[in-house]
Amino acid sequence: MNIVETILVYALIPAAIYGVVALVTLRSKFAGTPRYRPGQPWEYAPMWWSGNPEGIGAAHRQVTSGQTGTAAGGARGSW
Repeated sequence: MNIVETILVYALIPAAIYGVVALVTLRSKFAGTPRYRPGQPWEYAPMWWSGNPEGIGAAHRQVTSGQTGTAAGGARGSW
């Protein structure tokens, strides 16, 4: 192998592979929507997060003393 082939195999080909991987990973950064940065005005409507999709404060079924629940099991895992 002469010096040109050595440089091509050990320097230029790996540099080209790293360049392709860098372009693929940065593609979404340049093509995506702009992100919010601290100090910028907030241009979106306020939204409260809730783990309950029906809304905050929706009624949940409570088992009273006269009723029995359908859930079984516990810390032992005996279902």
